[in-house]
Amino acid sequence: MKSHAIAVTVLGLTLAGTALAGPTCAPDRNGWKPEAEFRKESQAQGYQIKVFKVTKGNCYEIYGHDKAGKKVEIYFDPVSGKPVKSE
Repeated sequence: MKSHAIAVTVLGLTLAGTALAGPTCAPDRNGWKPEAEFRKESQAQGYQIKVFKVTKGNCYEIYGHDKAGKKVEIYFDPVSGKPVKSE
């Protein structure tokens, strides 16, 4: 019974870690839109960028506000520029 509880706990932590990791976008950096160009296009769409970063899953991630002023955390595919996940 104790080993079952440990296995369930480990599985739960693994799944939680996967959920927190964010999406995977591009396997490598071939064909990526340059960061400066992507930022400029995002700002032209109304995003106010507080933090911009490249994730471990090779996505562009923005923390800030959308054009309506709503707080956003959004992940973009760096090749297509399309959103892949938003929180």
